[in-house]
Amino acid sequence: MENLTSAISVQVDLQDKETANEILKNLGLNMSTYVNMAIKQLLYTNGLPFEVKNPISKENNIIKKDNNYNEINKMPDLIKYLNGE
Repeated sequence: MENLTSAISVQVDLQDKETANEILKNLGLNMSTYVNMAIKQLLYTNGLPFEVKNPISKENNIIKKDNNYNEINKMPDLIKYLNGE
């Protein structure tokens, strides 16, 4: 059977894209591979493969403003928070 593919186009904050690409590069991946992995996990779990929470939290001092995190040095705290740590 032939394996057909389809292109996806999304709008992403430029800084987020650059940061994500750098992380993926360090992992030996590219954005296309990552998106395909995320979609496969979505299908495998029949839902989001991670817990979705409101990132505003006094406990970890993360503040969201205008859809951007106002301090890049808070990003490690956000990652820990999103991972449930």
